[in-house]
Amino acid sequence: MAERKATVTRETTETTIRAEINIDGSGQFEITTGIRMLDHLLAQLARHGVFDIIISASGADPHHVVEDTAISLGRAFNQALREKQGITRMSYAVVPMDEALSAVAIDICGRAYSVVEAAFSRASVGDLCADLVRHFLVSFASEAKINLHAKVMTGINDHHKAESLFKALGRALDSATRIDERIAGRVPSTKEVIEG
Repeated sequence: MAERKATVTRETTETTIRAEINIDGSGQFEITTGIRMLDHLLAQLARHGVFDIIISASGADPHHVVEDTAISLGRAFNQALREKQGITRMSYAVVPMDEALSAVAIDICGRAYSVVEAAFSRASVGDLCADLVRHFLVSFASEAKINLHAKVMTGINDHHKAESLFKALGRALDSATRIDERIAGRVPSTKEVIEG
């Protein structure tokens, strides 16, 4: 099987981003975005998705850094999967963190769509604007060409809610990207192709 790796570099007048992903990694990460909470959440994605992720991001506006990091990582994820041959394709995960519980369901179908329900009690989660948690997930799903449903089902602590959400995303993506030996070499679609 070909290596499922990709690197995306994105430079605009607002940000400079470099994102690398190895789908068949071991959960290693080197992440520097200048936003400590975002670094922490992406570390959860790498570790619990068992992906190797390297991200270097810089920019003056945190909104653009978060958005462009999501765009770059989503593109790298999509590129690394190539034609999506043999993947499980659909999966879900329900992950607790203390009092918080989050559920994520995904379909790596080539059609970008997202539904994110994540209410936070404060304007920020650490040094990350709380609404940017949702915005990251929507932007990532759009560029990864996946159908994403993500919901914080219960919780009190905003940090716990955000972290359980990213852990659930990692677990769901890990399961969906695994090779199903029963269909090795085939695309898991009656269309015989997953576009995107």
